[in-house]
Amino acid sequence: MIELGGASDTTAASVVRQTTDTSFMADVVDGSREMPTIAYFTAEWCGPCRTLGPQLEAEVVAAKGKVALCKIDVDKAQQLVAALAQQGLPLQSIPTVVAFVDGRPVDMFQGAVPQSQIKEFVGRLAAGAGADGLEEALDAADAML
Repeated sequence: MIELGGASDTTAASVVRQTTDTSFMADVVDGSREMPTIAYFTAEWCGPCRTLGPQLEAEVVAAKGKVALCKIDVDKAQQLVAALAQQGLPLQSIPTVVAFVDGRPVDMFQGAVPQSQIKEFVGRLAAGAGADGLEEALDAADAML
């Protein structure tokens, strides 16, 4: 593929990050102004989280840099969880997955869901991120070469 302005890194390290209560605003809210960002609320002891986490990461990486994933351990970010509840986003169960676009939550789901639903969820966000058509034009030009 033709690369403009440097290499496009779509490894897990480039689109997946561990987020804390102190970095939430910068990572998720402000970050979602640049690209759709998924806030994934999890805990080490959560069985369904151990299944959902890797599936969610795989779909975000497959979105090729159009979506970011921020993982938040609710046990380590209790102040954030309380603040979100006060703002109308109660985290009543985990895993909870919330999509942010332009600084606002736009979609969410709770609990373990089938891989097809995860793919659809991430796909909807990625489709909105590529709305300017540049990525499709570059792909078409690359195919012609």
